[in-house]
Amino acid sequence: MNTNTSAAPRPLAAPFTDGLRNGVLRYQRCTACGGTQTLARYACQHCGERWALDWRDAAGAATVCAVTEVARAPSDEFRALAPYTLALVQLDEGPRLMAHATAGVHIGDRVHAGFFDHQGRTLVRFAPAP
Repeated sequence: MNTNTSAAPRPLAAPFTDGLRNGVLRYQRCTACGGTQTLARYACQHCGERWALDWRDAAGAATVCAVTEVARAPSDEFRALAPYTLALVQLDEGPRLMAHATAGVHIGDRVHAGFFDHQGRTLVRFAPAP
C-alpha cells in the first residue's frame, strides 16, 4: 500500500510564472557568486554551483539590447498578435530577458515591464520608461 500523500513537485519555473500572474517579474540569483539569470535552472550559469539559486523580484526597469518585428507568428497561438515587437532587454538587476515590447522601442531605450494576458497566460511587455 502506497502511503505517500505528498503533492506532485512544482515545476522549476513556477516562481517565475507565479510572479507573472501576480504582476511581478522574477529572476534567479546565485548566493555563491552573485550571478543572475532569468531562465529557471538547477545550477548557476556563471559558476555552476548547484542549489545555490534563490528567486528575487525585479523592479522591472531595463535597457533594450535588441529589437525585432515579428510579421509571421510562429504558431496559431500568436497569429492574432502579429505583427508584434520582441525585445531583448537587460534588467537593471543584471539578467537578460526576451519579451514582447511596444512598437517603436529602439536599442538603448529605457523600458519598464508590464504584463498582459494572452490565451490564458500572462506575458511580459516592455514599454518606454516614464
